[in-house]
Amino acid sequence: MVGRPQDLDDYEQLVREHQGIAFRTAYVIVGSAADAEEVVQDAFVKAHRALGRFREDAPFRPWLLAIVANEARNKRRSAGRRSRFELKLAEERPSGGAAPSPEAALLAQEQRAQLLGAIDTLREEHRQVVACRYLLGLSEAETAAALGCRPGTVKSRLSRALARLEAELRAEVAP
Repeated sequence: MVGRPQDLDDYEQLVREHQGIAFRTAYVIVGSAADAEEVVQDAFVKAHRALGRFREDAPFRPWLLAIVANEARNKRRSAGRRSRFELKLAEERPSGGAAPSPEAALLAQEQRAQLLGAIDTLREEHRQVVACRYLLGLSEAETAAALGCRPGTVKSRLSRALARLEAELRAEVAP
């Protein structure tokens, strides 16, 4: 949506539309569901208070995600802890909705665990950019806004992170 919400009903609709992506963004940064929920609540309150500074011609989602990410970083800093990055990748089901065989399910689970383990070895800034782009499905511009950096920084961090992931995963497979 482009443009400022005109009343509380409009804002409530925006909250409903964006609460999922806001939660996932916060979770990527704070690593805890409870903390992410708190961050999202605080971010929506701050966003509502800041609507007067929102540019009419700007898209709402990147603006909101930047507020969410800032709140999440503040929460993480204030807690003084470095929580382990844990995101569960959504399970993909075969076409037709058929349940995977037990062997296929086990293999998929092992691959997800291996990938998450490799992601966890990345530096925090690289972990966040990978999570935003690939696990949350944010665009490059939305990732930049959410993480408070330039699109070029997103590209360079993503490139370094993917190279590191590739090396890490190859090392695990090599005999």
